[in-house]
Amino acid sequence: MINNIHWLGHDAFRISGDKTIYTDPFNLKGKGTADIVFITHEHYDHCSPEDVRKIRGPHTVVVAPGDCAVKIGGSVKVVKPGDKTEVLGIPVEVVPAYNTNKKFHTRDRGWVGYIFTVNGQRIYLAGDTDHIPEMKGFRADIALLPVSGTYVMTADEAAKAALDIKPRFAVPMHYGSIVGNADDARRFADALKGKIEVVILPEE
Repeated sequence: MINNIHWLGHDAFRISGDKTIYTDPFNLKGKGTADIVFITHEHYDHCSPEDVRKIRGPHTVVVAPGDCAVKIGGSVKVVKPGDKTEVLGIPVEVVPAYNTNKKFHTRDRGWVGYIFTVNGQRIYLAGDTDHIPEMKGFRADIALLPVSGTYVMTADEAAKAALDIKPRFAVPMHYGSIVGNADDARRFADALKGKIEVVILPEE
């Protein structure tokens, strides 16, 4: 399943399975049509109407918090932390994403991460978050975690989050464009050596 996950930079991924899923599309270089688009919060580098338009077909389902729906327009499935739903046959759990020691992503905004199941694998898209207590209750086979610090977890904090979640694979994200660099991804991998397999995906 890890081979079906393609990193498009920042927090944008294309995940191919029964459905084609995009996450937080931003600065997309290629063309494609999404079955499902998951958006975590309304900051411009995650909720980009221009990028959603590039991959939105007549049957694409966009899933997002309410403040994103207003920006994106059209039909959007609005979600909030704690929701459990199904989108085109894909089970989805909507989980909280927030900062604990900074004010860029406060809990009261109701911004989210997602745990969704593709080909029998539970994939956790963390969104912009710190290492939060709720992660102890998250279960995922693959965890996509921000590692760059400043606005989100540092690499060391993300490693602690991964140890709470205990995925089979952990994939670093949120580096290389707005903030952070490949050193953050390597530091994350080093911190988890011998504990959790870290896959640093090439940017496509």
